[in-house]
Amino acid sequence: MSTWDEFTAGAPRIAEVFTRRHAATGNLCMLATLRSDGFPRISPIEPRIFEGRLLLVGMPGTTKFHDLARDPRFCLHTATVDTHVAEGDAKLFGRVRDEQDQALHQRFAEALFAETGFDLRGREFRPFYVADLTGASSVGIADGALEVTIWKPGEPERVVRK
Repeated sequence: MSTWDEFTAGAPRIAEVFTRRHAATGNLCMLATLRSDGFPRISPIEPRIFEGRLLLVGMPGTTKFHDLARDPRFCLHTATVDTHVAEGDAKLFGRVRDEQDQALHQRFAEALFAETGFDLRGREFRPFYVADLTGASSVGIADGALEVTIWKPGEPERVVRK
């Protein structure tokens, strides 16, 4: 598994697509988790990259966070509206862990307030999920062909043209 910083160093092409598409959609992504009956659940989420970590935080008590507490595996997909993927899109795969560092929580709350005006300062985050990545992929169009870039920790990115 890899941290966000390890991912961006090992998969710069996919990281660029993810970061660009994440910003273009106002931080909106789609999160896939596993329900208690084993079926997938798709939920909107606004993940944040903070201090070299990919954070999946949000409203406590939601079903997506209950899913992750039970089974930490996830897939995060950049929100896509273009069926031709002219701007590309990316998927990240991994597991979350609930980070209990209160100082980190408060630094994040301060940064979130400075960026958005949304005030969570002084509140307790339960859960505070940090993503560890186990793989990633992106798609894009180059010279009229679909290019799929694939990455796994410890391996270089590889491109498949279709």
